[in-house]
Amino acid sequence: MKPIGKSIGKFLAAATFAAAAVVTVVGAGSVPARAQDAVIASIKQNGTFRVGVDATFAPFEFSQDGKKTGFDIELVEAIAKELGATKGVEWVDIDFKGLIPGLLANRFDMIASAMYITEERRKVVGFSDTYYPGGLVIMVKANNTAVKGPSDLEGKTAAVQIGTKSVAHLKEHFPKTKIVEVETNAEMFGQVETGRTDVAVTGKPAAKLYAQTHPTVKVLDEQLTTEDYGFAMRKENTELVTKVNAAIAKLKADGTYQKLVDKWFEAKK
Repeated sequence: MKPIGKSIGKFLAAATFAAAAVVTVVGAGSVPARAQDAVIASIKQNGTFRVGVDATFAPFEFSQDGKKTGFDIELVEAIAKELGATKGVEWVDIDFKGLIPGLLANRFDMIASAMYITEERRKVVGFSDTYYPGGLVIMVKANNTAVKGPSDLEGKTAAVQIGTKSVAHLKEHFPKTKIVEVETNAEMFGQVETGRTDVAVTGKPAAKLYAQTHPTVKVLDEQLTTEDYGFAMRKENTELVTKVNAAIAKLKADGTYQKLVDKWFEAKK
């Protein structure tokens, strides 16, 4: 979640359209324009922080026993407290490809969904400071000997989640790889396990976690990329970006952040 391929181009076009739609509505007088500090004021007034998420990407965000959990979920809940959200986070569920259009349309005020910081995305949204390092990796069946690293991807089939960096990266760097786009991580990993695709290309933390509990697959050691995860916000909400960054810094300083890293990543290696 991340060079612009056709998929990213469509994504940016959708995001631009959403932004234009918001401007049109505001211009018509139907929805009041948001002041720079309107989100912070809303959080303090209503006690809630509206955050968009596609909760299908363990260990960052997923559902368990009917509740959202994961590294991003707990980190954002801690950030929300620092922002003054006395009632916590109002999670808005949306497919990954719809997250940025939804943000620009004011459906929520921040995206927390294991989204990579990219220059293409920076054209339409503002990002927080990096809150966790990641990167794209290759997952194959455990008995696969044909794909030993990135150089073996040409001519193979690769499952990817639609709207993610994986799509653009493969189209740019591995044009002979056949891409199979699916909606969720579960579908993507299933493609590999059932042999419908040769590989899956996705973020390292989620792939590693899945492989630990599914011995039928493995993650190759050589990464395709090294990326950084960030929280996305509307460009005009600079005060929100500043306060989110300050909250992340405070949570790192007081040890809260490291406890979450230990809980969701270190203990799962």
